[in-house]
Amino acid sequence: MAVKLLLVLIRNDLGIAFKNKSFFLILFIPLFVFGSLYLSDGIDAGASKLKIGLIQQAAYVPAITQSITASSALIEAVWVRDEKQGVQLLKEHSLDALLTLDDKASDGLVLVVLKEYSLKTLSIVQLFSAMQKTAQGDRTDWITHIQSLHQGGVQRETLPTWILMLVLLVGFVILPAQVAEEKEKKLLLALLQTPIHEMQWLLAKVALGMILIFSGVLLLHLLSRFPPPHLGDYLTFVIAGSFCFSAYGVLLGFLCRTQASARTLGMIFYLPHLLPSALSDVSHQLSAVAPFLPSYWLYGPLQATLLEDGRLVDSLYDWIYLVLLGVLMLWASYALMKRRWLM
Repeated sequence: MAVKLLLVLIRNDLGIAFKNKSFFLILFIPLFVFGSLYLSDGIDAGASKLKIGLIQQAAYVPAITQSITASSALIEAVWVRDEKQGVQLLKEHSLDALLTLDDKASDGLVLVVLKEYSLKTLSIVQLFSAMQKTAQGDRTDWITHIQSLHQGGVQRETLPTWILMLVLLVGFVILPAQVAEEKEKKLLLALLQTPIHEMQWLLAKVALGMILIFSGVLLLHLLSRFPPPHLGDYLTFVIAGSFCFSAYGVLLGFLCRTQASARTLGMIFYLPHLLPSALSDVSHQLSAVAPFLPSYWLYGPLQATLLEDGRLVDSLYDWIYLVLLGVLMLWASYALMKRRWLM
């Protein structure tokens, strides 16, 4: 009898797990991680080649160019007119690195990369070190200096990723659960019996998300002791991003009946929006997938503003996209609220 009751309880708990979608979350996470790793590492050798920029007028040591040509399975040489064009291609992620001559060292090279502290930079340095030893033995390494376009060390380089995590956490985890809680406990229906208008309630929820995001972003900057280089442009993008993903989170909350299902749905949206955008710098295939996600249109401008001295005018399309998407999400939430969806 005790075993039968235990089995009944287990079946009941499994039924609840299916109903609130927790079981599907457990299945989704391994599938998504596997898919991300597949896209990141890949099995296509051509997609994993390192694209190294070489300046046409630079007098490289013949052993260097010969080694790069001999390693065509691992390296794709891209010739550029000058250093300015190479840096621009590097910022556009069309190159993995740029090789320029080191004026302070004979036959030395300067490796220009986006991030000095990254696995890709480490792999490039190790590859060139191996090629140098194969071609010339134990002489001085070809790469004598690494120049990073993203200045400020690891804390500053990772700041856009932390900000994106914070924005998505509020938008996909906190807000959906709060909206679903008010629906589940019938608090929202009670509020709608008062003079409060639907749009007022929606704007209050979006404002809550924006306040939470701004508080977290402010604390991140205070702890990192890094003020944004262009404060006005930076705040404009944070406002657009916080509005967009707060409205996104409210809509997800309306799609769920209970808090548990809202948290599950939020996590299902959270991971796909976070990982491809944050890892787009280290994977060519993920960089092709990431632009299809709204999070990428926030992460890219944040990275350009904080690390590459970017301005609002350079990413105006991204800002417009975030604002329009936020308005669309807010309108969809309003339509569901007027229909008393799952209330």
